[in-house]
Order: sequence, then C-alpha cells, then structure tokens
Amino acid sequence: MDSEIEKEQETPTFQPAFILVMGVSGSGKSTLGKTLANELHLPFYDADDLHPKHNIEKMSRGEPLTDEDREPWLEIVRKTVEHACVEQQSSDPEKTLTGVVVGCSALKRYYRDILRGTYQPKSVPPHLLPPHPDLLPTYTVFISGLRETLEQRMTTRKGHFMKVDLLDSQLQTLESPEGEEGVVTVRLEDSTEEQVRCAKQGLLEMMKKNKAETGEIN
Repeated sequence: MDSEIEKEQETPTFQPAFILVMGVSGSGKSTLGKTLANELHLPFYDADDLHPKHNIEKMSRGEPLTDEDREPWLEIVRKTVEHACVEQQSSDPEKTLTGVVVGCSALKRYYRDILRGTYQPKSVPPHLLPPHPDLLPTYTVFISGLRETLEQRMTTRKGHFMKVDLLDSQLQTLESPEGEEGVVTVRLEDSTEEQVRCAKQGLLEMMKKNKAETGEIN
C-alpha cells in the first residue's frame, strides 16, 4: 500500500484533505490517528486540544457540554484544518498530499456535518463559517467494534479511567457514519497496523474517485 500511495503521489496531486478519525472513547482514535498521519506525512490534531476557553472551564467544573457548546468548537476544528492546509500549500506548493488528520469522537451526524462544512449552526459567528466543502473534502475513518471489546480495552489500558456507564452513554449517542459519503470503516479488533492498511487503501480509493469526479483525472 505504501508503494501505491507513493506512485499515486508522484503523478497529479490530490486536493487538500481533512481526514477525521472517529469512534467512541476507548476505541483508539489517537493511536490510529497519529499512526495514520505519520504514514501519510500529515500533521495530527486531537480535537479535544482545540476546545474554546468556555468549554474548558465548564468541563473543569465537571459540567457536561451541550450541543450549543460543541458547535463553535467543531467550527474551530474545521477552521484550524483549513488554515493548516493553506499553510502547507504555501510553504511547499510541490507537496503532493496536503491535509490534516484529526481525532474526534464526532458521535452525531450533525457534528460530522459541521466538520465537513455542510452544516452551518446558527450559534457560530459568520466569520467562522467554513469555505465550500468541495474545497476541502472530508474523509472519515470510523473505528467500529463491539461493546464487549471496548469494555475489555478500557479495563486493560493503563491510565484509562473511563467508567462503563460513560461507555454505554457514548454508544447510545453514537450515530454510525457507515453509509455516509467518504467513510472508511476499520475494525476495533484489528491491530493498528491492519487498521492503517485498511484506512489507507480506502482513503486512496476515495481520493482517486474524487479526482475523477472533479475532472482532475483524464
């Protein structure tokens, strides 16, 4: 797969890409996201590091975030990726694959629509509205697994303190992205190496399809 991507990157370039790695807490988003970003030579951001001050203060008091709290945060994530892509293109115009990999739970479809730039919540100031989504296509890598496997991982992971009731809450909130456009599903039960292989294969196929549909491939 490395050679396939390298060969593809030696020919016409891909559009900048926003690659979202998502799943419930404990599914390994950060591990997969960082490894995938390293394989693709792209930066990795943890969406939790981009929360605005209001959200951080609220979470520090133990107060759960509302959807209204999350909307500006998700727009900040989108805007951060957009700026990072512009910077990459400006600093290295010959780079064949630009973009950012982001780890974010993104459990609800409308959260993902904000990240994709296809939904503009009223709570977001106009200056934070994203560009047309076609300018920055979003691809999703979804880590899917059984509750039993997630619980087992939680109990064996060192330094991971998420309670089982929180896992159940996340699974109840989760609206699976399977069936949405631009989604690759990887198995929680697989090794990180296998997850990366499947993700890269699926991403490459979708990027090639997107190039063809936009007329970038003869």
